[in-house]
Amino acid sequence: SDIIIADNKVIQDYVLSEYGKKAALIAYGADHTCKEALSIAVLNQFPFLSEKYAFKVCRIEPENNVHLILEAFSEYPLLNIVMVGNWNNSAYGKQLKLQFDFFKNIYLLEPIYNQNILNQLRSNCYLYIHGHSAGGTNPSLVEAMYLELPIIAYDVNYNRETTNNKARYFKNKIDLTNHLKSLNKKEISSIGLEMKNIANDNYTWNLISEKYSKLFF
Repeated sequence: SDIIIADNKVIQDYVLSEYGKKAALIAYGADHTCKEALSIAVLNQFPFLSEKYAFKVCRIEPENNVHLILEAFSEYPLLNIVMVGNWNNSAYGKQLKLQFDFFKNIYLLEPIYNQNILNQLRSNCYLYIHGHSAGGTNPSLVEAMYLELPIIAYDVNYNRETTNNKARYFKNKIDLTNHLKSLNKKEISSIGLEMKNIANDNYTWNLISEKYSKLFF
C-alpha cells in the first residue's frame, strides 16, 4: 500500500517494528454524539434506569470480557449493571444469559437499534464499563469519553493509549470489584471530566478529517 493508517499508537508501533513501515495515526471522531435525558417513554420501558447503574454495550464475545464483568457485578449487588448485546447469537452469550439473568442488579438487554434510545441509556449511566481487549481504538470508547462518562476499562495497552492512562483499569473481576467499592462521587466526576478533555483534544471529526486531508496532498 502507499499509505498505512493505524487507529491507535500501539498498532502504529507494531506496524513499524513488524514491517518497517511508518503508519499514519488517525483514530475516530466522537462529537457526533450528544447527551440525552431519559425520556418518560424510556423510563416506562426500562424502569430500573431510575436507579444508579453502570452501562456496557458490545458484541457478546469472550474478547470483550463480558463474563468477567458479569462475575464482578454478581458479587457486588450495590450497583446495577445494564448491558446491551446480542445474547442469543452464540453459545457463549446464551450461557451467560442463563447464568446471570436472574441477579437482581443485572439487566441483560437484547440489541437496541434505535440510536436515540441507546444514547439515552448510555448518556445517563453512573459508570461506563469498557471490556474490549482487542481492536485498537474502539469507536464506542471514544464516544463514551466525549459524553464525559466515567470509564473503567479493561487493562490493555490499546485502552490505556486511547484514554491517556486517565481512566480506571481492571485485569480481573477482583480489580473491577475493588474499583466499584472504592470510587467516590468526586473521583467519578473527575474521571469523566478527564475523558471529555481527552476526547475534545483528540477525537473530533474536524481533527480526524484534517488528518485524512493531509494524506491526499
